[in-house]
Amino acid sequence: MIKVGLLGAGRIAGVHATAITSNPHSTLAAVSDYFPENAEKLAAQYGSTARTTEDIIADDSIDAVLIATSTDTHSNLIEAATAAGKAVLCEKPVDLSLERARECQKKASANGKPVMIGFNRRFDPNFAALKTALDAGEVGKAEMLAITSYDPAPPPIAYIRVSGGLFRDMMIHDFDMANFIMGEAPDTVSAVGSCLVDPAIGEAGDVDTAAVTLTYADGRIATIRNTRRAGYGDQRVELQGSEGMLQVGNLVENLMVKSTAAGVVSAKPVLFFLERYMPAYAAEWNAFVDALNSDGALPVTLDDGVAALAMAEAATQSAKSGQPVKLSDV
Repeated sequence: MIKVGLLGAGRIAGVHATAITSNPHSTLAAVSDYFPENAEKLAAQYGSTARTTEDIIADDSIDAVLIATSTDTHSNLIEAATAAGKAVLCEKPVDLSLERARECQKKASANGKPVMIGFNRRFDPNFAALKTALDAGEVGKAEMLAITSYDPAPPPIAYIRVSGGLFRDMMIHDFDMANFIMGEAPDTVSAVGSCLVDPAIGEAGDVDTAAVTLTYADGRIATIRNTRRAGYGDQRVELQGSEGMLQVGNLVENLMVKSTAAGVVSAKPVLFFLERYMPAYAAEWNAFVDALNSDGALPVTLDDGVAALAMAEAATQSAKSGQPVKLSDV
């Protein structure tokens, strides 16, 4: 039984608390939060106790921590937890600063404890099936990848201001998905971004609509499209191979289709990412527990987190300069 300390008690922490307590091999030992009353509320909901982050990290009886705090705390907490001998699963991104993330990468590696970054979309059963089919050679060699991630509505402006920008906050999932499917990082990143949804997002220094082209050393191409405004929600992947195509469409609320003289109508996609990816969060945690219990390799590593952040940094630079950016230069 793995005893787990949950650092953070916000919305995503609740999702992780459900995953931790649903796994028969893990138990939620303690919860902490910057606002103690939030930790107390979440802990009570799951039959756990609220403690300070420092107490949780110092407790030798706690085997692992799940970091679901604000991004600017991630690197410090990864370093502190691994130094205390704990395994870590940390929400994305590793840090807002690529330089700081690389420093964390070195220190955590020296501490020798496993660190997994929470790129839950790798564990979505549909995306995982696409990757399995590709690796099995069912459509030949990958040639072009297209990833569409449209959110139904933007987050609050207060969140936008501290998020690190769309490329680090939102598209970083898609950067990791591209690396996961294509099997390596690209050679060059070209990005464009606009503020079309809400002028306040632009005033906060961010974009809300963006497109990125990734080019690989062997000529393969990947494209990623993001917007903060798509009232129907849209999460799709399409991979063109040398011998065919693999596609994952949207999950819909139900499979009923109504056909009349007026037209053909079906249910809308599952809108919010917490609903769309709830099974992926559970599968992510189960994979983490399985790796710890078997002393096996983690399916997503701190190196993967730094690689995706480097792509986000390259995209940010490219969008500002209007020029492609070689990943090796960031």
